[in-house]
Amino acid sequence: MKILFLTDNFPPESNAPANRTFDHCVEWVKKGADVTVITCNPNFPKGKLFDGYKNKLYSKEMLSGIKVIRVWSFITSNRGTLKRILDYISFALTSFFASFFVKTDIIVATSPQLFTAFSGLLVSLFKGKPWVMEVRDLWPESILAVEAMKTNGLLNKLQSLVDFLYLDASMIVVVTDSFKKRIATDEIALNKIKVIKNGVDQTKYYPKEPNEELLKQYDLKNKFVIGYIGTHGMAHNLDFILDCALQVTDPSVQFLFIGDGAFKTRLETKKEELNIKNVLMLDSIPSAEVPNYISLLDVALVQLKKSVTFEAVLPSKIFENAAMGKPILLGVEGEAKELIQNYNAGLCFEPENEQEFLTKVKSFQTDPKQYIELVSGALKLAGDYKRSTLANEMLKHLELVVKTNGNSSAMRFKKKDMTKHERLKYRIIKMLDFVLISLVVIVVYFLVQRIL
Repeated sequence: MKILFLTDNFPPESNAPANRTFDHCVEWVKKGADVTVITCNPNFPKGKLFDGYKNKLYSKEMLSGIKVIRVWSFITSNRGTLKRILDYISFALTSFFASFFVKTDIIVATSPQLFTAFSGLLVSLFKGKPWVMEVRDLWPESILAVEAMKTNGLLNKLQSLVDFLYLDASMIVVVTDSFKKRIATDEIALNKIKVIKNGVDQTKYYPKEPNEELLKQYDLKNKFVIGYIGTHGMAHNLDFILDCALQVTDPSVQFLFIGDGAFKTRLETKKEELNIKNVLMLDSIPSAEVPNYISLLDVALVQLKKSVTFEAVLPSKIFENAAMGKPILLGVEGEAKELIQNYNAGLCFEPENEQEFLTKVKSFQTDPKQYIELVSGALKLAGDYKRSTLANEMLKHLELVVKTNGNSSAMRFKKKDMTKHERLKYRIIKMLDFVLISLVVIVVYFLVQRIL
């Protein structure tokens, strides 16, 4: 089976979408699939090209048996709404054109942003092959949750486009049970939506002794380290952790932030202004180095802003840290909290509740028996979420779609099927919406540039 995968993040980038896609594709190659990935030239999250790469229009390489095609995109850092949307739109267009040169049986397009999914739809139309939409974040709900935009006509158009993509895809793959419940409607059958949760590659992430060299380098010996490794963005509300760190008087407690993102500079400024001594902030590290840094932690911090939207998410950080035997300090309600409590893999606090956070931090330190039990729970959790098992489950779903060419009863709309003419007309209307949104963003961006 030939699989074409569209994703704007891929190694050597090391964020969650890049890691998930790479690990899945590696497993599919092992099972005999011919996998081609179309992606950007690596630049996330700083908006700077990684060493050894140029922002070429089109280039090819091989990674672990995966054919990788890299295309030009409008490169920008992970901040500024207009610039990021331009980035998304540019990749949607160049990935579509690059697909002309790839033979495939099925197209998979992954979020977290919907423009890549729209490219998947276009490729499907052009090639006459089924396409699968992988949903890693709910759009536009996630935009509203971080208050990046207010409800307006543009956001309503985006919601309309998202609904259209859900309807048009032959299958939808989501990363949580909650996503499945929220997406399913009168028109989208539950059995069209498959849940393939995030997991962990336990050949990369496993218990190991703290890296002595790094302990010395960052003066972390004999410290109780609470660490966050990941994007410093609007959704992660790390300002709250800085406020809490200021209240921690125990000199043995050290907070460690590793990563970059839209709020990184703001967080660094706040740390300096408040003279917070027990927080160490480091830049992003290569994917291969992440396990060495996780080894330094006593507790892994996973948290998001307080929002009903985020009650449906299951952060991938949970699995990687759990696989290395690190108890989770979780500030997320909903499905993530349920997972941690079911496995006794960590302690949970109400998002943005400072007193609860401080109480849980102290509990980790003062109850060694509990800590050992939490380590055991974390390892059990990771063992039940092996990336290889989950990847092979997804591959079976893709094979079913190819076998039926996206036309099995499980892939159709729930209440009524459109005629070919109605479906074509509907697609054309939505493509015009996409073009309109793209033009509005481009015009606004260049008007702002001229004014400034």
